[in-house]
Amino acid sequence: MEFSTESFTDKKLSCLVIGTLGRTIDGLEDHCRFFDDALELGYTCIDTALAYNSEQTIGEWMKSRNNREQVYLITKGAHPSRFRTRVTPFDIEADLHDSLAYLQTDYVDLYLLHRDDESKPVSLIVDLLNRFCDEGKIRAFGGSNWTAARIAEANAYAKANGLRGFAASSPNFSLAEQIAEPWAPGCVTISGPQEKEQRKFYAETQMPVFAYSGLARGLFSGRMSREQFINRPEEINEPCRIGYCCDNNFTRLERAEELAKKHGASVPQIALAFTMSSGLNVYPIVGAMNRQEMQNNVDALQVKLTQDELDYLDLIQ
Repeated sequence: MEFSTESFTDKKLSCLVIGTLGRTIDGLEDHCRFFDDALELGYTCIDTALAYNSEQTIGEWMKSRNNREQVYLITKGAHPSRFRTRVTPFDIEADLHDSLAYLQTDYVDLYLLHRDDESKPVSLIVDLLNRFCDEGKIRAFGGSNWTAARIAEANAYAKANGLRGFAASSPNFSLAEQIAEPWAPGCVTISGPQEKEQRKFYAETQMPVFAYSGLARGLFSGRMSREQFINRPEEINEPCRIGYCCDNNFTRLERAEELAKKHGASVPQIALAFTMSSGLNVYPIVGAMNRQEMQNNVDALQVKLTQDELDYLDLIQ
């Protein structure tokens, strides 16, 4: 594992973040062993959300192992419901307190707002999140699925008023371009040629990018193909089929397969190596089923791609 430091924490951050979607309280013992393996392999960063239903599992694990200070804990609130966006002081505060209870902790290292609502003034949100920092309930904050423009607006307000600003962002970022929102409205991506200006913001500021869906919901899992999409699309999970299945992305997949053979690597490792070579301050959130898959992600850090290979993967040449 490789590690980094950031100005908003004194903890050591693993450059890969372990995702926890699906780690519900059912099967607690197995999930605890999974998190034991993750920590042993160097994954100090854990990403969760109130909406994932995995916070209770993580809380039980940290309590049983007495390891809260070894973990850099990221969680998210203000996920929309069927009826409203929920980016309000009432909803954000309620979600944060629920998360603290489920996680059995007094504070969250990095608190992210799961979605944005551009009808809400950034001043309202920044003021609220600063209060949580002052109260010691969160150590830093940021946005998940917030555009670079809204984050810049929020941070300009914070700077003008002597407040803390957004420390980090968590958009979709991968080799694949997002052709449609894979889930409910409000999914923000910085992938693909059309999002060049957003990536420019992150390159210039070096704001940490906790990038989700690095394998494009399975497109780069090594188990998917163009032929499958053409002849058996029902086999492909809906977020991947809606969000990422297109001609350009299948060409990227085929080129990733080619480079995987050249480097003696897997397709997921090539996709991860592409993300890590972006020039952004990126911390990929990686999913895994078991210890071996977590180790495979760590091994991907040794795959080094040339600029020509990066351009080839991204259809620039």
